[in-house]
Amino acid sequence: MDLVPEKKPNPAIKRVVGVMSGKGGVGKSTVAVLLAQALAAKGRKVGVLDADITGPSLPRLLGVDSFRAESDGEKLLPIVNEEGIKVLSINLFHEDESAPVIWRGPLLGKAIEQFWTDSNWGELDFLIVDFPPGTSDVALTAFQTIPFAGVVVVATPQDYVSMIVRKSVRMAEMLKTPVLGVVENMRTLICPKCGEEIQLFDDGNARSAKSLELPLIASLPWRREVAQAKSLRWSELPEDVRKDAAKIAFVADRVEAPASGGA
Repeated sequence: MDLVPEKKPNPAIKRVVGVMSGKGGVGKSTVAVLLAQALAAKGRKVGVLDADITGPSLPRLLGVDSFRAESDGEKLLPIVNEEGIKVLSINLFHEDESAPVIWRGPLLGKAIEQFWTDSNWGELDFLIVDFPPGTSDVALTAFQTIPFAGVVVVATPQDYVSMIVRKSVRMAEMLKTPVLGVVENMRTLICPKCGEEIQLFDDGNARSAKSLELPLIASLPWRREVAQAKSLRWSELPEDVRKDAAKIAFVADRVEAPASGGA
């Protein structure tokens, strides 16, 4: 079986960067949104593809959950949020955002293909793809369909999480996709009352990033204003959050498109 078939380029999209994790609940979608917002703040034209078909959260995080995507008869039309970020998610096609997506693997994979090939993204400097957790059919379809410039891995510092995340890292490597580094989440928390940064895991930076043999891009503390926000607005985020997001954007901004020119 050829794990790396010929991919389907979109000349209008310069670079595609994935955000992935080995398991859910580590803040992957939040990191994807922060990356998109930080790139948009630098003047880049940005879109976000929500590949987490069965657990879509990007419409809420990007403040477009009250909108519904449409089609011009040939192509799907992404929603554009107030920050100019284009968004496509399965939840933008459901009247009831809590309706479950009860599809088998082939249908899930087809949705990813349609979001990539049958959507009018227009010209983009970056398309950020929010992967589902793990190494499912959806992740495989995304890797085999979309020419990624690289992927960012999100993890928390527990040993068992690093073990699970390593599976996703190896999947990306097997599918010839560069892994740009690790964003470590929730190693510390910022006390909502006094602002002190409290350590939750000992030596978290060294353990999670070193065990994965990847560079540490950023370490994001848990913050109540981010964790409890219904949506994330760049202008309202604390300066420290914007600085951390800018670190991730800096790494993504230096990545070159695949040699085939497909991103």
